[in-house]
Amino acid sequence: MTGLLLRLLGEAILATVMALAAAAAHADGAPLATYQGADRLQRIAEAAKGEGELTIYTSTPVEDMKVLTDAFERKYGIKTKVWRASSEKVLQRAVAEARAQRFDVDAFDTNGPQLEALVREKLLTPVWSPSLASLVPEARFAHQSWVGTRLLIFVLAYNTKLVRKTELPASYDGFADPKWKGRLGIEAEDSDWFATISTLMGEAKAETLFRSIVAANGVSVRKGHTLLTQLVASGEVPVALTVYNYKAEQLKNQGAPIDWYVIPPAIARANGVGVAARAPHPNAALLWYEFELGEEGQRLLLSRDFVPTNRTIDTPLNRFPLRFVDAKAVVDDSGKWDRRYADIFGGQAR
Repeated sequence: MTGLLLRLLGEAILATVMALAAAAAHADGAPLATYQGADRLQRIAEAAKGEGELTIYTSTPVEDMKVLTDAFERKYGIKTKVWRASSEKVLQRAVAEARAQRFDVDAFDTNGPQLEALVREKLLTPVWSPSLASLVPEARFAHQSWVGTRLLIFVLAYNTKLVRKTELPASYDGFADPKWKGRLGIEAEDSDWFATISTLMGEAKAETLFRSIVAANGVSVRKGHTLLTQLVASGEVPVALTVYNYKAEQLKNQGAPIDWYVIPPAIARANGVGVAARAPHPNAALLWYEFELGEEGQRLLLSRDFVPTNRTIDTPLNRFPLRFVDAKAVVDDSGKWDRRYADIFGGQAR
C-alpha cells in the first residue's frame, strides 16, 4: 500500500511539474516579445524550435507567401501552416474564433486597417524589435501591436495592346471623357484608397468627380486586386483605377501586355504582421515577425516586387511621392467610407 501511494504521489508531482513547465513555455512568448537583450533573436529561435510549428492567417497571395514560408522553414526547421483569404475574411475569422475561445492562429499577415481592427479587439500582442528603428515612420505605431513589413501602392494599370500610354490622363478628371466608356474597372473594397483620395481632394469634390466618371462611362467593379490585375492583362478590363503595383509589375515581368502608372501623389498602405495575443506557438510567431522585418525577409519581399518598409533596402518606388492610408482613421470611420464607396461605384462585384 505504501508503495502504491508513493507511486501515485510521484506521478502527481511529475504531472504538476510538467504542467508548470508547459505553462511557463507558453508564457515565455510574452517577455520575449518585449525583451531587448543582445541575445533576443537567439532566445526566440531556441524557444520557437521547441514549439516546432507556426500557423499564419494571411491575405497575401499564395505564391508570394510561399516564397517567404519556404525560406523560413529552410532556415529554422519550423513547419508553417497558412490559411489564406481576403483581409476582411481574415479579420472576421480572427474575431469569430476569439469569441468562441478558439485560439489556433499564431500570426496575422494582412492589410493595415484589418490589423488595426485586431488591435481594437485586443487580439494582438505588443512586440519590440531592433528592426523597428530602420523602418519608414509610416510602418511603426505607438502601440507596437503590429508593424508594416511592406508598402502596397495603389496604381492605375492598363492593357498595352488596347490603350496607348499617351492617351492616359494625368488627373482623374480625364476619365470623365466619353472615350473611356466601358473601359474602366475598380476593386470592390478599396474604400481606404477612396478615403485617402477624398482627404487630398476634399470630400465633396472627390464624390462629385467619381460620381461623374461612373455616370458618364461606368466602372466595372471586381472583387480582388489579383483578379482585377489579371483582367487588365487579358484585356477584359482595359484600365483599372486601383490595383497594387507589385502585382502589375509581376505580370509585366512575365511578359503580359500590362503596364501601370500613378496620378501623384500615389496612395500607399502599409501591410504587415502581428503576433496573436493568445498564440499557441508565441515564440514561432515572434521568430516569423523578426524574419519578415530582417534583411532576408525584406529582400525576399523585394524579389516579389513589393516595396519593403526597411529604409536600408533601396527601391525606385521609395522615391515616389506617396500619401499614406491612415489605418486608424479608416477603422474609426469604416462604416462611412464603405457606404460611400459602394454607393458611388456600385456594391455588386463580379
